[in-house]
Amino acid sequence: MARSTSGESVLERVVRIFEAFDTETPAITVTELARRAGLPPATASRLVGELVGYGWLRRDADRRVRIGVRMWELAVRASPTLGLREAAMPYMEDLHAVVGHHVQLGVLHHREVLYVDRLSAPGAVRNVSRFGGRMPLHATSPGLVLLAYGPVELQESILSGPLRAFTERTPGDSRTLRTLLGEIRRTGYAYCDGFIDDLSTAVAAPLRGRGDHVVAALSVIVPRDGSARSILPALLAAARGISRTLQSPGFAATG
Repeated sequence: MARSTSGESVLERVVRIFEAFDTETPAITVTELARRAGLPPATASRLVGELVGYGWLRRDADRRVRIGVRMWELAVRASPTLGLREAAMPYMEDLHAVVGHHVQLGVLHHREVLYVDRLSAPGAVRNVSRFGGRMPLHATSPGLVLLAYGPVELQESILSGPLRAFTERTPGDSRTLRTLLGEIRRTGYAYCDGFIDDLSTAVAAPLRGRGDHVVAALSVIVPRDGSARSILPALLAAARGISRTLQSPGFAATG
């Protein structure tokens, strides 16, 4: 792999270019991209031009840079959650017909929940999480489910660290959070009334793969009007159905 005079390979610089994008910044100028990636503007411009030529990046009408279709195609094809998403989608669609707002699929990624699929509807309640985005474990319903059934080491790490407050109802201390995790394991679901947004209530249930291990969480987000309890039976039924598919002998985890 060719290296620059700084000893850095071209691949390392390309990786930094892609890491400059996030859920809040889907499009970016070359100048800002160079700043975020820590590259000289001329180097960033040259690499962007080459990546655009291969379809890994693209330019919009304002000449801002976006992730290209080719990168998206490869990412979707190689996604380790592809099989999970395919197994979950029929049940998510049925649940979405009942809920009429947001139905989401989340997995544990390092110390956060990563949203790998979502169904929404026009006029649905506000949702601060994003498809393909990440959120803290302690403040979100799927995150709390994944944390409750996650490794003890992860639990203790989150419990001992700072707990960001999104609203006055977000679990803000280790004692409250530890009690909540125990309640989730007892009931089999997480009920988050205004934890992440004052206008919404989120409920999540675990999805279990082979060996009964929790591999993901299914969640719904509805208005904070007391209606969330009524959709719990549908959520839990959908979670059981997905879990049966994940545990079936013919299921291939990667699709």
